[in-house]
Amino acid sequence: METTSESKSIFAAPKRQTLVLLCLTTLTVLFIKKTMIENETAAFEFLADQAQGSILYIRSAFQYLSIPLIYMWKFTVLGFVIWVGCFLFGYRVTFSQCWGIVLVGEFVFLIPELIKIGWFLGFKTDPNFYEIQAFYPFSLMSLVDYQELPTRYAYPLKALNIFEPLYWYVVALGIQHFAKKGMKPAWTIVLGFYVPIFVLWLLFYIIVYN
Repeated sequence: METTSESKSIFAAPKRQTLVLLCLTTLTVLFIKKTMIENETAAFEFLADQAQGSILYIRSAFQYLSIPLIYMWKFTVLGFVIWVGCFLFGYRVTFSQCWGIVLVGEFVFLIPELIKIGWFLGFKTDPNFYEIQAFYPFSLMSLVDYQELPTRYAYPLKALNIFEPLYWYVVALGIQHFAKKGMKPAWTIVLGFYVPIFVLWLLFYIIVYN
């Protein structure tokens, strides 16, 4: 029964297929966001007629092509962080398993992108380019005026959102699945190791941003 339960877990899914699914979903969401929202703004149309237009299109193409590379780099770093946390707390979870945990957790961050698309297509139907760039649903960014905000604080305020704790929960579920120690020890690793590193990263970003 335990083997059957494990085989049905999302964390037991083949990582290669899961990564391909994530990349294709991200590519689709990004394409919809760019073609149906960003490219329709007056600012983008103006820039498209200028020399900067080619730079914007090159940047968009790079974003599409770099999705797998960015994901693999991100999952390697975060997987290592989770693995070190498990190791320090004495849980026998492999690096490959930790890599798979953060891979599954990344699907959480597709939710705000879908909300963003729905918001600008169904409600805020005539945004400017900078409103689109500044919008991140259910984040601290929505509580401030992006026009008055120093640029270095934009990413940290977007990163502090309700989806981040949901991501932590998925990571804790993954640790619990592989370590088989219960959710309390899994949350101990997430809150005692991963979250402090996440906060330090945001502080580091603010300090070094130029």
